[in-house]
Amino acid sequence: MSVITLTKINYEDAIKEAVKILKAGGIIAYPTESFYALGAMALHEKAVKKIFDLKNRPYGKPLPLIVDDIETLLTAAKEIPDHAKDVMEKFWPGPLTMIFKARKEVPLLITGESRKVAVRVPGESVALQIAKAVTVPVTATSANLSSMPPAINAEAVLSYFGDNVDLILDGGNAPGGKPSTILDVTVTPPKILREGSINLD
Repeated sequence: MSVITLTKINYEDAIKEAVKILKAGGIIAYPTESFYALGAMALHEKAVKKIFDLKNRPYGKPLPLIVDDIETLLTAAKEIPDHAKDVMEKFWPGPLTMIFKARKEVPLLITGESRKVAVRVPGESVALQIAKAVTVPVTATSANLSSMPPAINAEAVLSYFGDNVDLILDGGNAPGGKPSTILDVTVTPPKILREGSINLD
């Protein structure tokens, strides 16, 4: 396990190292626009299972994903409903997680019994740069043990997981605040399942 403290000088190399670990089936922790998250390649079932085990997360509870663009989204989502397109255009990149019907290639561990997948394009952050660099869906579940507070910095990640994470990208304290809003676009009209940073209005 290694910790890289992000600076302007090493930023690009740190992102490359994170991508290298992800593609090898490893687990990383990285800062998002709110808290730290645990990342694995979403289609790498063994890596996804490791995240469940690390977090003591119940199987069947879906994991959210981040992507960099629509093309990458469509490697996880079966389709983009017409009523979702305007919402995506307005709020992505940003703190809006949208629920789509999942492609059959997406592991059941990601979708649970629902066969739906929760995805967002993150706002400007380390998370977005990772998504752009790896160009495949990456898990973005909070870096914490289940039922515990989300990690706000690298020290908190270490306290939860020790050396069981392959790489921690230390970007200092994350901003915290509200989580992303969750919108289910598999139904008409779309339904808000969790109101977070983006309110109903």
